[in-house]
Amino acid sequence: MLQQLFSPSVQHTLDLIGIFVFAISGALLAVRKNFDVFGIAVLAEVTALGGGLFRDLIIGAVPPAAFTDLGYFLTPLLAAALVFFLHPQVERIQAGVNVFDAAGLGLFCVAGTTKAYEYGLGLTASACLGLATAVGGGVLRDVLANEVPSLLRWDRDLYAVPAIVGATMVALCIRHDVLTPVTSGLAVVTAFVLRLLAMRYHWRAPRAWNRRSTVSEEDRGASSFT
Repeated sequence: MLQQLFSPSVQHTLDLIGIFVFAISGALLAVRKNFDVFGIAVLAEVTALGGGLFRDLIIGAVPPAAFTDLGYFLTPLLAAALVFFLHPQVERIQAGVNVFDAAGLGLFCVAGTTKAYEYGLGLTASACLGLATAVGGGVLRDVLANEVPSLLRWDRDLYAVPAIVGATMVALCIRHDVLTPVTSGLAVVTAFVLRLLAMRYHWRAPRAWNRRSTVSEEDRGASSFT
């Protein structure tokens, strides 16, 4: 088994924090879409747990943690209730929520890659599932909200790339047998910092050369997080 970055209790706490901030993003989108309380709760749950659920099903870690730990299920509901009653206040601290979201991205891409490898997947597949763990919930959220996933939109700040970098760093550390709490932590911090820089300087992925887009400039949405 690979070394854990943190003790099980600390890891569990960090997981819940990441789940909470991801759920906030889902609940806020539901409010913007004028969903009712059930829709807010569903989007919060899907955003928070979708990536980890997908990973666990792929690697055969069943039943998934989302169904065996009550805290994983209740935490998104707490976030949904907070947004339901206090969404104007939550919107005002969006910048702070984005910082925690970036931290969750870094933690989940590393934890997802490590867990996939522990269950017998190869390095490339493990890194891909690390990426899926970090961004999968946001993709499901956007699909349910009838939007083009932020992950695929050119007018959104880089989100998948920091997760790819973090997951790749973990895979390389495993390949060279240097995965330790220190190197795992470095991968988390790297993904976190890259995401913060992308939001600060609005870094975006390049589009196709000599493209002739039919999408008008007015159709671009304001930058948000996955």
